[in-house]
Amino acid sequence: MSRINQNIPSLVAQRVLNGQNKSLAGSLQRLSTGLRINRGADDPAGLIASENLRAEKTAINSAISNSQRADQVVNVAEGGLQEISNMLVELQGIVGATANEAGVSQEERDANQLQVDSILQTIDRIANATSFQGTKLLNGNFDYTVSGQGVGLTDITVNAAKLSDDDAARSVTISVLQSAQTAKVYLSTGASFANGGSGQVTFEVTGSKGVQQFTFASGTAQSAIVAAVNSFSDALGVTASAANANRVVLYSSEYGADSFVRMKELSNENSTNFVFSAAAAGAGVDDLKDFGRDATVLINGTQATTDGLTARVSTDGFDVSVQINGTNAINTAGGTSTFFITGGGANFNLAPSVNLAGKVSLGIETVTTGNLGASAAGFLSSLKSGGSGNVQNGNLSQAQEVIDSAIKQVSSLRGRLGAFQKNVVGSTISSLGIALENTTAAESAIRDTDFAAETANMTRAQILSQAATQSLSLANTAPQQVLSLIG
Repeated sequence: MSRINQNIPSLVAQRVLNGQNKSLAGSLQRLSTGLRINRGADDPAGLIASENLRAEKTAINSAISNSQRADQVVNVAEGGLQEISNMLVELQGIVGATANEAGVSQEERDANQLQVDSILQTIDRIANATSFQGTKLLNGNFDYTVSGQGVGLTDITVNAAKLSDDDAARSVTISVLQSAQTAKVYLSTGASFANGGSGQVTFEVTGSKGVQQFTFASGTAQSAIVAAVNSFSDALGVTASAANANRVVLYSSEYGADSFVRMKELSNENSTNFVFSAAAAGAGVDDLKDFGRDATVLINGTQATTDGLTARVSTDGFDVSVQINGTNAINTAGGTSTFFITGGGANFNLAPSVNLAGKVSLGIETVTTGNLGASAAGFLSSLKSGGSGNVQNGNLSQAQEVIDSAIKQVSSLRGRLGAFQKNVVGSTISSLGIALENTTAAESAIRDTDFAAETANMTRAQILSQAATQSLSLANTAPQQVLSLIG
């Protein structure tokens, strides 16, 4: 049949050519952009998945940046703490040199005090000057704030505490299951030491700090025995007091399982044994050693690690240490105390998601001279001119104890910051880097162009497009054959 009004073969060739040109255009777009999915119509489900993966990649990159920033903040704080640590060591040397009383003139003492004052001022200056982008790091800005300090707690240290945006405060409850105790040994004395007229008795007293021998003659007053032992209390770590009218108690100055008292009869012309384990009547011995006891404590229901009167709990997002007052009612089975963490701390978001689980909180204590030390021994500020631990005329033993406590405090803080850098920040950066690699690979597999396959597709589309063009040309010339019939 020969018709010229409708050229059906031409229409078919046009349709096929349009399809081939569209396929060729798609291949060219994918090759030029490098993306398999350029619009939703290319792959609706793939577009949704790839966009979600792109968002995750952005969040991971932000978390990596946050982790690196946290590392930089800690580096700055560590630099300041290192200088303070160096000065504390120098301070220790000055106090030790000044303690050589017979070989140090008053002028040297005065000069040493000038050095001490200068060091203390420098420590305060570093604490107030160490900053990151204008935020001071060592002056207490990132120390936790506590309210309602519980009765019977002498020192509270909050190293970490996650507080959600909705929390006004976080309560911390201290529950004592078993009290801490000192070591105790009793000496039978009576109102005056009696040895049945058999002369003097020599005892050896040993504590956690040292050992000393004491000789008591028959008739020595109980008060004189107490005074004799207490005169060596600092050297022994042992203190004496009258237990009752008949016995003196020798107890360790510190609480806990590491503290002990040992009393041994070295010489006695009588066969009587004067050492007892209790204030009440019992069998005497010639050698007795007693140990103290660590407290058993729960902090918010979690078993705490204890050392004497100190209890600490360290879990994810909650790291608290408390010091119990040994003479307070809390140091008994069933004793409780509560305080509240109301804010503070340096908060870093080290996870892709912005929520409490991704938040890491770190407390950086105040390291000024008014805060370095301990409530029992005192603080560094007591070493300044006119203070109780000054090197001109103050108590040098107390001064050294304060410095020792300050050195341990700064070293502990540096160690905690170092552990945070290595085990939290460093590990987080490594983990996030791996997550970024895997997420990028998943997104690439869904969205990126496979150039090998797409080049083959383009070649195929080009050939088919050229064939369709040729076919259309033939279809358009076919009706002209009708003219031969008219001729």
